Amino acid sequence: MEKEQRIIFNIQKFSLNDGPGIRTTVFMKGCMLRCIWCHNPESKSPKQQLMLYSSRCIGCRACEKACPQGRHHFDVEGAHLIDRSDCTACGICADACVGALEIVGKPMTAEEIVQAVLRDKAFYDNSGGGMTLSGGEPLLTPDFTLEVLRLAREKGLHNCIETCGYAAWEDIEALIPYVDLFLWDFKESDDARHIEYTGVSHKRILENLRRLNAAGAKIILRCPIIPGCNDRKEYLLAIAALAEELDGVQRVDVEPYHPLGQSKSEGIGEEYLLSDLGMTDAEKTAEWISVIASATSKPVQKA
Repeated sequence: MEKEQRIIFNIQKFSLNDGPGIRTTVFMKGCMLRCIWCHNPESKSPKQQLMLYSSRCIGCRACEKACPQGRHHFDVEGAHLIDRSDCTACGICADACVGALEIVGKPMTAEEIVQAVLRDKAFYDNSGGGMTLSGGEPLLTPDFTLEVLRLAREKGLHNCIETCGYAAWEDIEALIPYVDLFLWDFKESDDARHIEYTGVSHKRILENLRRLNAAGAKIILRCPIIPGCNDRKEYLLAIAALAEELDGVQRVDVEPYHPLGQSKSEGIGEEYLLSDLGMTDAEKTAEWISVIASATSKPVQKA
């Protein structure tokens, strides 16, 4: 019987911001939310995708000749255009390219993921680190994610999971014995705004968070703050209030906006809605942290 796989778009070694110690972060493709500020837009689809890095294209047209579907074209000015209407991400064009095309994502079994993570176990043992599952959204495939965590625990790994929390409670509850720390996204305190910015209500997310807290889990709140979207004082104070309410919350991580998602969206042929928004400066981030920290006893820091 063929083992279940999930598309993994990055296994990032020596991560220092996704839990304690030195970690390996496994990024899984596929997500239930559609956050307009997503800095990993290639993580939204659970399928492999073709990425074009326009700045690397030398105009050799090898992809145009190689593509069996004839989906690559160049305009009169030499710009590389891709008709993605029925692209199967077969990878033939990427194989012919000298570096501007890439297939995002690789199918892996739970065993393959854990074996890849274990290669750096010595670093985890010396630093108190381990494995972090991220995405996308790990809970898009809860049984698969549970198997990865179970196998990792058998090997003595410290496990973290970063999640938006938009899942069935039963699926989250099943993970608790295998997760040492939950990195829980809290993206907006107003439900109508949450729907506008992410595509879903936050009611299930908050209900699951409170149940997770009652179950005794350790939690870090991860809060993206986006100028012009959710950089309201009401949201900042709501973050603090939630941290105070839940005794399982160890810390609040503020995630300032980064425009990394713009070039990636262009690379996979998707529109990016915040194209005129630049990187948040350190001074503004410090202001946000100060407001939150003034209303909670929990530590608050930049993620």
